[in-house]
Amino acid sequence: MSVSALDLAQGAGRAPVGGPAGGATPGERGFAGAMKGAAIAVALVLVGVLIFLAVRGGPAFFAGAADLPAHAGNFLSLAAPLAFGSLWVAVIALAVASLPSIGVALAATIYAPSARFGRLLGAVLDLLAAVPSVVFGLWGLMVLAPAMVPLYDWAHQHLGWLPFFAGQPSVTGRTVLTAGLVVAVMILPIMAAMCRESFALTPPALMEAAYALGATRWEMVRTAVLPVARSGIVAGGMLGLGRALGETMAVAMVLSATPGLISVNVISAENPSTIAAFIASTFPESTGSKVSALIALGLVLFAISLVVSILGRRFAKTGVAK
Repeated sequence: MSVSALDLAQGAGRAPVGGPAGGATPGERGFAGAMKGAAIAVALVLVGVLIFLAVRGGPAFFAGAADLPAHAGNFLSLAAPLAFGSLWVAVIALAVASLPSIGVALAATIYAPSARFGRLLGAVLDLLAAVPSVVFGLWGLMVLAPAMVPLYDWAHQHLGWLPFFAGQPSVTGRTVLTAGLVVAVMILPIMAAMCRESFALTPPALMEAAYALGATRWEMVRTAVLPVARSGIVAGGMLGLGRALGETMAVAMVLSATPGLISVNVISAENPSTIAAFIASTFPESTGSKVSALIALGLVLFAISLVVSILGRRFAKTGVAK
């Protein structure tokens, strides 16, 4: 088989794989060992947390009303409304933050008038991610909630035939929708950062090819950037959803919760609580078997987060395959 001059020229500058003698160098072996050790450590920590939650919270799954907080009849009646509340707030936050995060990421990478402006916008978003949860909670409680009251009254008057806006609206604004909006602001920097990095990795040749075919900037984004970055967008959404599921202080401060309630009404004064907020508000006064029940709720939240992560990874892989 003949070898062309081009093949020889391309191979001449190539370093041997695995080091000078074809084997791994000591530095490479040390780095690989460190990475394997880190992966094993993370797995062991997760297994350790799971074992702790299962051992300490296991008895609560079979506990009676006397051993459970919030006067629940059994563990299912305690956990089901809280799990629903956690998912409901997280879904609201994800729905609100998805499009703005993609838009801000596009503005920083594609539509920015200059690279300097894009970097400045990204830095501002990163600073927003560093704001403590309690600050968001105070903002939601003292600023956002009162400002939302007129909007809730309008929604009840004009959209009261929908189950989301039925019933008497809250006079304080401390509703599940307000909590979802606060959490949406909190997860926006995480999602935007993931989208921004995904958009920046789009091959320039692909974008130039779209322009060469006569595409406008939006058509280039729709046909070249978004399909390539789909897995990154999904990964950012899953990170944001996981962050929203575990948010504690901001939700506990903003939400006027009624334990044991399952409702899709987003403007009512009676709202379902979340697992994380319920644990934070109930733990100081809990003892004995009630602490075990709170730990079992932590196990439920751990399982929900794990399922969401698995589903997100599968969806992202499907997007890449397409």
